[in-house]
Amino acid sequence: MTESFDLLALPVAAAGVFLIAFMKGAFGGGFAIIGIPLLSLVIDPISAGALLAPLFIAMDIFAFRYWRPSTWSRPDIVMLVPALVVGVALGYAVLSRLDRHAIEVAMALLTLGFAALWLKGGGRVEARPRSWPKALAAGFGAGITTMVAHSGGPPLAMYLLPLGLPKLIYAGTTSLFFCVANVLKAGPWIMLGGPSRALWILTALCLPAVPLGVWVGWRMHARLDQLQLYRACYGLLAVTACKLLWDGVGGYLGH
Repeated sequence: MTESFDLLALPVAAAGVFLIAFMKGAFGGGFAIIGIPLLSLVIDPISAGALLAPLFIAMDIFAFRYWRPSTWSRPDIVMLVPALVVGVALGYAVLSRLDRHAIEVAMALLTLGFAALWLKGGGRVEARPRSWPKALAAGFGAGITTMVAHSGGPPLAMYLLPLGLPKLIYAGTTSLFFCVANVLKAGPWIMLGGPSRALWILTALCLPAVPLGVWVGWRMHARLDQLQLYRACYGLLAVTACKLLWDGVGGYLGH
């Protein structure tokens, strides 16, 4: 990013940050890619990643007011986080050296299939047993995609949603998981983005949107019952998958 930015960049970037913070408050996080299209209107994707890296951590700090330790599923966190660390490390290698678009397309198709199976099954919330292999795959996949595309929500949700956790536990566990992910990827993204003085200023100006977005999201979460929350999550998964597919295919087509 240059040493200055267009005045239009501030309201557009702030709107994107608000939307991502809203997702954090409502669902615990994992759907940052929903807000990234707004940011991409005014800054390039790598600069957007560098801008969001410290703001993600700010969102986590504010979200701890709502997603306290009583809302964390510790057995799942213990299984997910080690694989997350490995996934973030590999995601950094992919982002800096290899083709990221294949990962975006593959994750999009897998997520769409998962959402379609849920819809075909009647859209019910039925608790299923935990699985170490599934947890490790989810943590690893989320680590890669959150580093590559700020979209670790689909792999994690594909593991957590079938467990049928209470809505507070689902959101709290998701929030803690992505808090760890955001701390891990902040440094690499800032190094990749090489943020300029102008980008740091824009980041600071977007900061007030963080607590407001988290609070508004939390208010919506409180109004949803268990089934409504799960339906919203599956719907967001489908939207996220379509965005990933668009980015992945567009990358190959040069869009």
